[in-house]
Amino acid sequence: MQRKADTQTLSRLRQDLRRLVVELEGSLEAVFGRSPLVKGTVYEMARKCGKPSCACARGELHRSMVLSWSHKGKTRLMSIPPERLVELRGKSEEYQRLRGARAEVAAIGKKMLAVIDQIERIRREEP
Repeated sequence: MQRKADTQTLSRLRQDLRRLVVELEGSLEAVFGRSPLVKGTVYEMARKCGKPSCACARGELHRSMVLSWSHKGKTRLMSIPPERLVELRGKSEEYQRLRGARAEVAAIGKKMLAVIDQIERIRREEP
């Protein structure tokens, strides 16, 4: 027979689990999206070309927008033509949202399992 304290604890744990389910549903919104995505991050890169007579040798670095991503453990860079910047930035941001949602889903799943394990411990009886 369950004690009153166990009943109250079970009620709280069930509420926690319901809250986590709602949180999980919210996190999955980015996963259910349909827009294309591109792995990587878009940012501005400043570099020197190495020519001694170039303005970059005096500190006026060459600036360009690049897409950076990891492939088989190596960082890859792709220069972005100006006409594709908006497109690739949007697709990259969509990728970042998806990866963030994935991390949230993993964390919520871990919390859900911990709550379920607590519920099991309270409800389990000896044979």
